[in-house]
Amino acid sequence: MRPDLERLGRYDEQRVRQRLRDGFSPRHTSIITSSGTFAGSVTLRPSDSGHWLEHFYLAPALQGRGLGSAILQTLLTRTDTSGDLVRLNVLVGSPARRLYERHGFTVETQDAIDVFMLRRPGADRRGEATRKHA
Repeated sequence: MRPDLERLGRYDEQRVRQRLRDGFSPRHTSIITSSGTFAGSVTLRPSDSGHWLEHFYLAPALQGRGLGSAILQTLLTRTDTSGDLVRLNVLVGSPARRLYERHGFTVETQDAIDVFMLRRPGADRRGEATRKHA
């Protein structure tokens, strides 16, 4: 995330750490391991309108290998089962946006720094709910 924040002229180590502390929800945070080693974390926090996907961090050496996609799919299967919307925000220009779009997230709003995205239950790659035909 640091390179994206630096690219946007928004990196401030103290502010980044404070944001993580303020938003940290141990109850809703999962630790990611790969081959028995710490690989990252992800938070799926309930809200009044569904869930917020937050603090999804994966070690750079493990990115691009399908692990993030597998984790995201596991979380989204849970929210699809419960019929919940999922929201997140990603920095403008972040390559992570492509991951989220592949999993059915669409842009809800955006500003100069953040892109706020939404995924409806059962959304496909275009963000549309998939329908089963009889």
